[in-house]
Amino acid sequence: MTAVETGYAPPTPPGRPGPGGRRRLRWLTAATLAWAVLLAGLTWWSVRTDAPTVKEQRSLDQAGPVVDRAIGELTAAVGAAGVPALLPDRLERGCRITPMDDGATLERGVEVAIGGDDVREVLRGVADRLPSGWRAGVSTLDGEPLLRADAGEFVTVEGRAGGPGRVLLTAATGCRPMGSGYRAPSADAASESAVLAAALGRWGGASGPVQVLAAPCPGGGTARTARSEAAAPADQSLAAAFGGGVAPVVDSADAYARPGDPAVLALRAGERVRVAVTTPCPA
Repeated sequence: MTAVETGYAPPTPPGRPGPGGRRRLRWLTAATLAWAVLLAGLTWWSVRTDAPTVKEQRSLDQAGPVVDRAIGELTAAVGAAGVPALLPDRLERGCRITPMDDGATLERGVEVAIGGDDVREVLRGVADRLPSGWRAGVSTLDGEPLLRADAGEFVTVEGRAGGPGRVLLTAATGCRPMGSGYRAPSADAASESAVLAAALGRWGGASGPVQVLAAPCPGGGTARTARSEAAAPADQSLAAAFGGGVAPVVDSADAYARPGDPAVLALRAGERVRVAVTTPCPA
């Protein structure tokens, strides 16, 4: 046993902090936790009160109309390069904005049937017709052409190949606070729905509900698409369901696309045919 001289504190074992070191360690731990709580609180407050400087500060109900206007611009920018049809929106919840807050993403799209396979040329034409402030351009990603543009308010616009003879144009918000949520624009698509019903009637009628999609046009008015599908045997012609009129851009066993007022896009998937009848924004 080691004798300890009276009046002196016993030596501190190696690797163990002395009383002063333990107090400093506790203080540093408490300060670190307080700083983390402060930062989280400031982030929470900033997201809700400061002017928006990043997309996470602009809620979905604020960003949604920007996406809608972008879709209208995109249908107008297609012009005579193809036959556009509005796609249903995709709203996905569960992304993380901060460790304390989750959010949602919104994406809307336009599918375009083109007469040929020169996707890059179509995307260049669309980019040239978009507003100059969007700074639209076409580059290459993984060997494929990619259109990118900025529609404002941190809404990203992209365009790429969407399959054989098709181009896909999208506008997306990225992860945002929900706010009061997204409300899709509505429109009366009676004329488009009538053309759709007449075409699907040749195959026994629509096998599901009719979706009506809309987007505001840059010069006023509204782009409208009525969509549904029907069961159609593979030996039945798609073109026969739509009669005469403007010469089609695409006319094959699996796809039919005709410009006009309204425009028609029909795509075969097995023994079903998806049909979209669209009045796009004027170029």
